[in-house]
Amino acid sequence: MADASSLILLVEDNRVNRLLLARQVQQLGHRVETAENGRLALQMLQGKAFDLILLDIEMPELDGFGMLEQLLADPQLRDLPVIVTSGLEGVANVVRCVELGAEDYLQKPVNPILLKARIGASLEKKRLRDEQRELVRRFATTEVAQDVARSGFSLGGRLVDAAVLFCDIRSFTEVAEVNSPEFVIELLNAYYTLMFDAINGHGGVVNQIIGDGLMAIFGAPLPLDRHCACAVAAALEMQSMMAQFSLEHEALGHAPLRIGVGIASGPVIAGYTGTQARATYTCIGDTVNVAARLESYTKLAGRSILIDATTHAQLQGQFATEALGPLQLKGKAAAVEVFALCSPA
Repeated sequence: MADASSLILLVEDNRVNRLLLARQVQQLGHRVETAENGRLALQMLQGKAFDLILLDIEMPELDGFGMLEQLLADPQLRDLPVIVTSGLEGVANVVRCVELGAEDYLQKPVNPILLKARIGASLEKKRLRDEQRELVRRFATTEVAQDVARSGFSLGGRLVDAAVLFCDIRSFTEVAEVNSPEFVIELLNAYYTLMFDAINGHGGVVNQIIGDGLMAIFGAPLPLDRHCACAVAAALEMQSMMAQFSLEHEALGHAPLRIGVGIASGPVIAGYTGTQARATYTCIGDTVNVAARLESYTKLAGRSILIDATTHAQLQGQFATEALGPLQLKGKAAAVEVFALCSPA
């Protein structure tokens, strides 16, 4: 059921109509604030969260059609339900309002029974949309939630230039074998807390978690300037935070914890894969494969962070690196130029 104490914005230039309609809405148990035209209403919407708008069409400065257009163009306001209350007649006006995003259209003078029903239905739709948005935010990253809100959901992908990062805990199998499940889960939760903070802090998006391993993308679903440098900066911060965490871990008598990170940059196909019922945002392509192989190779190379030549070229000397030469990575026909990232002094 919709909340009976919802905050409603009434936009009406005629003072008598404004006072009488506000009284009707208040009698239904809702709180009401009023504006004399669309321009004032938009200003009010920037400073306060309303649950619904009752909107007149014929107003000075900015009429109802103009306000609907601006609401539709604003990602933060486009889902706010609007019920048009107008003396304009004709199907064409109703159609135009609906095309501009209005939930409903009530002819003046407004029937109080219809008003109650339409407000209730619109608030219930908003509640369901809010719940759906909250689920998206809870089970997807902020960036993916923003992408869905901006572009809508559809299976498929697009070609983008991005940096891909893979990370896992070295020798995690041994850690899991000698400790209780409760200890391992708490360890993983602490580990992910640190890694997520470093990755998100540099504009990356964690889009995949498998056991102790994770995959992050820099440059999708939202563009990111200098995505290669951001990925490398995140990796160095991840390494530093994990070293501090390991010291605390060792002080309690546990084995040291180390991570391996692989980063590759280039074109990837980014988008939603799965079905209409269950999907995930991910990236595929050779760049992803190279990043995964580099992470695996950190164990053989004895280095914490390995990057490919494309990433190295984009850094332009910003970070200290060491060339390891062309290496034959598992699953790659041709050798790959690999660079180790040197930890800051």
